[in-house]
Amino acid sequence: MTEAMQAIDLKNLDKYGWKTYRFDEIAKNISERVDPNNTDLKVYIGLEHIDPESIHIKRTGTPDDVNGQKLRCYPDDVIFGRRRAYQRKASITTVDGFCSAHALVLRANPDVIEPKLFPFFLHSDLFMHRAVDISVGSLSPTINWGTLKHQKFMLPPKHQQAKLAELLWAMDEIIERYWKVKESLEVKKRRISYDCYYSKDVKKVALGALCLKIQDGSHLSPQNIYDKNNGERYRYVTSKNIRKNGLEFNEDEYVDKSFHDSIYNRCDTIKGDVLLTKDGANTGTATLNTLDEEVSLLSSVCLLRANTKLTSNEYICQYINSDIGNLNLTNQMTGTAITRLTLTTINNIKIPVPDLQRQQEITRELVRFDSCIKAVADSLVSSRNLQKSLINQIF
Repeated sequence: MTEAMQAIDLKNLDKYGWKTYRFDEIAKNISERVDPNNTDLKVYIGLEHIDPESIHIKRTGTPDDVNGQKLRCYPDDVIFGRRRAYQRKASITTVDGFCSAHALVLRANPDVIEPKLFPFFLHSDLFMHRAVDISVGSLSPTINWGTLKHQKFMLPPKHQQAKLAELLWAMDEIIERYWKVKESLEVKKRRISYDCYYSKDVKKVALGALCLKIQDGSHLSPQNIYDKNNGERYRYVTSKNIRKNGLEFNEDEYVDKSFHDSIYNRCDTIKGDVLLTKDGANTGTATLNTLDEEVSLLSSVCLLRANTKLTSNEYICQYINSDIGNLNLTNQMTGTAITRLTLTTINNIKIPVPDLQRQQEITRELVRFDSCIKAVADSLVSSRNLQKSLINQIF
């Protein structure tokens, strides 16, 4: 890939000779219809099978999954999600099949654009921003082909396109390599977790008996939330901040001292505690508190503090985030409109507890996998960001 980058100076890309084309000159809209109840095709691709900002389809469905008219797709066609285009879904299909009617099946015109370059063009900010701008509707903004086909875009000459495609595919190969390594590590960790936790010979003990404290945060929302700390405010932590790989703060939120004190007097989370989501989209997710400061928790999060004579916070956290542990928790959720875990339920949940030495061995091995997975995931994110930067430098 380095050789390809050296051969193309993207920072000084000469766009002299580039031409402007309507989108219907760049690609064809394949509108062949399929009835899922009357077809020999075996593969269905819905928008739920397409990952944002990826040109590869890694999951598929079957005709039994859907009803109603769908769209035929062929190998090397690109399925572009015309509904909610801001999700940036545009991926290459490698099979004969059919896809969601909320997509457009696009086929590159090889006389205008190199087919290998076409999917990357669709992922450029130039195209995606235009797609969002021309979408209509409020709840589910959707693109109409009649509008999209008239949009105009500048493209490089064909001989230059081939070199650009080679560069972007080389970058994509690196991304896919990282993705496969990450998937392999995650599968291995799940297998080890299963072997460690699924044993009839190991006694099971309720979390309430293993922990010195299990307590949730405030059941009242603060009157004021601030985006800056003036030195007298405290970080506000809710379920949206809890991720398996750590605390995540896309935006900072703080509360005043009086509100914090009303929570912290009974829910005094400290560094190293397990933070568990009790309700919300990621109910049952746990992480360790890595913050060396007082924080205020909302009731959607509870702290668990292990009795170190019996177990450790790390062991509890690893169990909860395992497939077996997460299923154990989520199977005991209650409620109708909003499902949740209550403190009583959490206290009564039983987990496998081998002797302390074995717990430490299990935790060390799983933490080692976490470190490897995080390192690969970080490289994957960096590679994707570089690819995105390259695409936008080109277009």
